[in-house]
Amino acid sequence: MATVTYRQALRDTLRSEMLRDENVFLIGEEIGLFEGSYKITEGLLKEFGPRRVRDTPIAEEGFVGAAIGAAMLGLRPVVEIMTINFSLLALDQIVNHAAKIYGMFGGQASVPLVIRTPGGGGQQLGATHSQNVELFYSFIPGLKVVAPSTPAEASAMLKAAIRDDDPVLFLENLALYNSRGDLPAGIDEIEPAEIGRAAVTRPGTDITIIGYSRMARVASEVAETLAAEGISAEVVDLRSLRPLDRETVVESVRRTGCAVVAEDDWLTYGIGAEIAATIQEGAFDWLDAPVRRVAMAEVPLPYAKSLETAALPSAESLLTAVRDTLRATGRLVLEDAR
Repeated sequence: MATVTYRQALRDTLRSEMLRDENVFLIGEEIGLFEGSYKITEGLLKEFGPRRVRDTPIAEEGFVGAAIGAAMLGLRPVVEIMTINFSLLALDQIVNHAAKIYGMFGGQASVPLVIRTPGGGGQQLGATHSQNVELFYSFIPGLKVVAPSTPAEASAMLKAAIRDDDPVLFLENLALYNSRGDLPAGIDEIEPAEIGRAAVTRPGTDITIIGYSRMARVASEVAETLAAEGISAEVVDLRSLRPLDRETVVESVRRTGCAVVAEDDWLTYGIGAEIAATIQEGAFDWLDAPVRRVAMAEVPLPYAKSLETAALPSAESLLTAVRDTLRATGRLVLEDAR
């Protein structure tokens, strides 16, 4: 079993998929000679050449459109958009073309396209470079949206995305690139994940904590802290935001009786609101307390480090929400009395 960074898992998986299928090629800004802004494509131009690792001008709408055309002709492009913030420049291509071509043409053409793009705050990149706009894409039928949290999941989900016949937004949080995790097997042997399936990454009985991407890892940290206090928290990593695995969420909350949703994006209209509605529809009679949500402050993310840290959800804010929820159920009364 090897321990690798999230960044290394992505890079090795791209290489593995390019060796497996000659129709897979990479396209984006500075992914060739510069080897990617975050070095995910390091060494791939040298190994595969410019035909399969295509540098482009700064023109997101143009190279996403080119990739859509290539996908319709049978290739499997993997687009790198430097940050998810710049994907807004290609919104028409993604939303009005990639997402709709299969349906509009009666299934005569598919778009096996992957768009990899990082996002998230915490890097002091300012308000326009630190956003989590996954909700935009999760709202659109015809797109699949995934946001893995660990190196192993990143590899398995990227394989699944590349082999999928539908367009997939593959979201990477900047804070995860240097995070480490174990791989259950060599990169070539890792099986593709099932897009649309969440994972119960830690079983528990007292409360369900639901997160994705960076906040799924924060949820695991919080569950460890709670375990030391005798509280058993179940952690559900959504992994896929569209399609959404509502069944796993509902089953978990029915077992524990209460839930807290943790997300890096804004609270209003966010992914957490959709999860809360899912629990309301599927597990209302099992709830012992209202569903709580933990999210980013509703402001453009500040540049100043202290203000940025205060705006982002943290392990401490999630821990507070979990304890407040457990107090509402009466399960923390004895703990408080000690």
